[in-house]
Amino acid sequence: MSIQVAYLGPEGTYAEKAAWELSRLENIDRPTLVPCIGLRSAIEHVATNLCDAAVVPIENSVEGGVTSTLDALWSYPQLFINRALVLPIKHCLLSTGSLNEISEVLSHPQALAQCNEWLSQNLPNALQLPTNSTAEAARMVQGSKFRAAIASRASTNLEGLNELAFPINDVPGNRTRFVLLKTKESQKKGDIASIAFSLHSNVPGALLQALSAIGNLGLNMSRIESRPSKRELGEYVFFVDVDLKNCDDNVHNQLMKALMPLCEHLISFGSYSNTELNIG
Repeated sequence: MSIQVAYLGPEGTYAEKAAWELSRLENIDRPTLVPCIGLRSAIEHVATNLCDAAVVPIENSVEGGVTSTLDALWSYPQLFINRALVLPIKHCLLSTGSLNEISEVLSHPQALAQCNEWLSQNLPNALQLPTNSTAEAARMVQGSKFRAAIASRASTNLEGLNELAFPINDVPGNRTRFVLLKTKESQKKGDIASIAFSLHSNVPGALLQALSAIGNLGLNMSRIESRPSKRELGEYVFFVDVDLKNCDDNVHNQLMKALMPLCEHLISFGSYSNTELNIG
């Protein structure tokens, strides 16, 4: 039976490319990719067993954490990260018209932010309109002379779209980390462990205690981000990645045990391998 993998659709997104690559790395033979509208929808597909897995972006080297993914993960603590993939991101400006005709630019909010400086210099008067995905933006500008999309170069395959500029991302080394989510924890030893926690109360030293528990085990934090708890102002949820390279096999369990009395809620998304793809 084919493994169903949900991803941020439609076809042609960076998430689709990541889904194929992660399926290959996990030896998933002939996966069936299921495009979803919105990141939360992709995550819900695996959390509610509509799909066997989901691939979503979790972090960008320019814009930081992907907030929709982080918020959804906190809502579904039964999910585990089985593998991560770092994908180079090179954005292209596509349109049916020419550059001097463009008055609106459409794309996913992350892509718009990653090309903000280029847009300010080359299309300063263009209205920026957010879409659910870069591929959706490409489809929405087909046939329009005054609209352009920021999308992957692969979207030039859509009928009528021409490449107006490439690459247009502000930072040449722009990269996004995608994760493969399942309801079962990976049994392989990983390079990274991801956790999320909230504190008992917002008092001086509470966060320091939690971070000290990580440091006292000799673990290096490769990422820390906060998100509002959505319960009250000033209350946050913290997402942390720790480096497990050259660590004892039991250190992940030791970490959870050390943090448990310090946290109101504590979630482990498991340990997993991280692969960097070095192609454009």
